Amino acid sequence: MTAPLFTGASWDFHLIQKIYDACEEIGSDELGLDCYPNQLEIITAEQMIDVYACSLPVTYQSWSRGKNFAREEFNYRKGNSGLAYECVFNSSPCINYLMEENSATMQALVIAHAAMGHNSFFKGNYLFRDWTDAAGILDYLCFARDYVAECEARHGAAAVESVLDSCHALQNFGVDKYRRPGKLSKELEEQRKKEKLANEKREVNALWDHLIPKVDKPEEDAAKMEPQENLLYFIEKNAPNLKQWQRELIRITRKIAQYFYPQRQTQVMNEGWASTCHYYIMTRLMEKGLITSGSYLEFLHSHTSVVRQQPMTRQFNPYWLGFNMFAEIKRICVAPTAEDKKYFPDLAGADWLKSWHYAMKNFKDESFISQYLSPAMVRREKLFMMSDDSDAPDYTISRIQNERGFEEIRSALSDRYKLSHFFADIQITDVKFSTTRKMYLEHRAYDGIKLETKTAWETLLHLKNLWGYDIVLESTDTESGLTFGVYDTERGQ
Repeated sequence: MTAPLFTGASWDFHLIQKIYDACEEIGSDELGLDCYPNQLEIITAEQMIDVYACSLPVTYQSWSRGKNFAREEFNYRKGNSGLAYECVFNSSPCINYLMEENSATMQALVIAHAAMGHNSFFKGNYLFRDWTDAAGILDYLCFARDYVAECEARHGAAAVESVLDSCHALQNFGVDKYRRPGKLSKELEEQRKKEKLANEKREVNALWDHLIPKVDKPEEDAAKMEPQENLLYFIEKNAPNLKQWQRELIRITRKIAQYFYPQRQTQVMNEGWASTCHYYIMTRLMEKGLITSGSYLEFLHSHTSVVRQQPMTRQFNPYWLGFNMFAEIKRICVAPTAEDKKYFPDLAGADWLKSWHYAMKNFKDESFISQYLSPAMVRREKLFMMSDDSDAPDYTISRIQNERGFEEIRSALSDRYKLSHFFADIQITDVKFSTTRKMYLEHRAYDGIKLETKTAWETLLHLKNLWGYDIVLESTDTESGLTFGVYDTERGQ
């Protein structure tokens, strides 16, 4: 009979290593997980708040970072929110933060969840493989931290904060959705910075020679520019009054925002995969006698709390949805029904572990739900659709868990995870380079979701702070073509 790794709540670093080795053996040998090298950091609750607020292991100083920390700490001290048991960062080595207040069982859980589950997802999923550079991100963050500190010393904290404040507010509009980013390297960034400083005057002159049409040439004769979705990139390259260090701050902000781009599209899958991995590993640890039944009950209490969906809420718990969908994939593979064979002919009876890995590697939330949400799960979880017509006095149940309703429920749930539901689609459509240098933007509203007036004006003011000239934003509906509103910083309305 194998002796348990631990029998109480206390732990030391030697026990942490034994727990990690046991989890790694199950994850590698039985689940076939392919992970980056892991680095485990034991931190205090206050340090966890700091990591959670910044979402980065290395960062530059900024008042917005401090604001996030103050908010998280206030909510924690007042009991309005709890603390994450762990935090993990997509890098190589993969940095895993474990709280020192965790019991031995919880340390085993978070190692299985983060060091095995999230880590393997970062390395395996196609979005992270194509859009992130796990080997170079830590060096780049060190470069960013040092560069911001250097700018503050040279130009003053207030001037640096003015640029960073606007960049942070606009970071969701600094992402390339279709063009793959290049590799990150501190050495390459340092070399590029030196070359730019040495040739700054020549580059600026060449830039404006290329961008500005001749004054005597009628503006309407100039070729109309293609819409630009990456607002920060356009401003970094084209803003007439920015100094080189200000352009570099914009570049740093959008590079970091780009790095988090895959995480916005895979929250359900990422948390679902990590929860699936930790459930399998912890169950196998119990079956192999490496943890006691009491420890397993402690684990189940935490697990069920995390993957529980609150009834009658507008938002789905990503842990619940992802975990149940991976469990559904296994059920269809192992014990398919006639209905499963109809909707999932290639999945029914297939190898469940290979099917898990295929789903984990090749989908994002939107396509994952569209591909794998089953009629059986829709019925079991009692999913339905409600219509919210602003002209009607009541809500209406438009689709239920029958065969006709299933397809629309699955499609509607998949659509909820499109980026357009989280971030406004705003593009630059024109700039009057030769005259006023006024910038024109278009907001495309999907499903009738309008811009909040306050948010629209705050966005424009931050854009104007970086661009240096007036900006016009027109909001239109993609289906009807109707104009919802026009915002002009010159007129203030």
